[in-house]
Amino acid sequence: MPSLHLEALIRATIGEMVKNAETETPYRPPLIAFASAANPGFARLREVATPQHLLPEDLLPGARSVVAFSLPFAEEVVEANRRASDVAREWAMAYIETNQLIARICQRLTDILAGRGVRAASEPATHNFDPVSLVSRWSHKSVAAIAGVGSFGLHHMLITDAGCAGRFGSLVTDAELEPTPVMGKQRCLYYHDGSCRQCVELCPVGALTEEGLDKGLCYRRCLEVDAYFADLGLTDVCGKCALGLCALGSAV
Repeated sequence: MPSLHLEALIRATIGEMVKNAETETPYRPPLIAFASAANPGFARLREVATPQHLLPEDLLPGARSVVAFSLPFAEEVVEANRRASDVAREWAMAYIETNQLIARICQRLTDILAGRGVRAASEPATHNFDPVSLVSRWSHKSVAAIAGVGSFGLHHMLITDAGCAGRFGSLVTDAELEPTPVMGKQRCLYYHDGSCRQCVELCPVGALTEEGLDKGLCYRRCLEVDAYFADLGLTDVCGKCALGLCALGSAV
């Protein structure tokens, strides 16, 4: 099947599944990009993230391409978390529902591609990290950055043209897909001209500073939220740092 047809099929499948998700969480249109499995950015993740970071070939022997996508939350989800003195129930629910939606999308794409003789593989949307270092063995945000979906901000979140309020997923395939051009656009105002520190100011526990992120302190805060929303399921999430100027779009 020609790569352009496969790319169109992948885009259409993700778009339709988000549109018809039947979740409490509303979404804006997804962002989708493709990268070559041979992109040197994947090997660099073993230098900048962790030596144990997986390569596309580790997920799928014979991998040729990577599909990365962002599912941006609708504005009302962001506004709910902005209004809440603690973490909004809508935000916690969005975390759960979106992780589940990402899993369904990846499974659906795997099945569709298999029907066309194409192999695919994926990693869970979350909880694929080392419990000590808190570093992911397959960072969907980093993969999305390599594919050109967005760029990292001071808050260590990926800022896309639709902002940073959302979740990311990715899929590795042995199909040869055309890589999406990477614009190299800077979307974080702090890195652009130093004019914004909203994410630092919004962090409720001081885990985020201009010098870096205290992952242990951040995760302990997320576990407190998880305990509070125990009735919902696994909700180790906070998201307060993702509510600034870059929440719903690029601030630059």
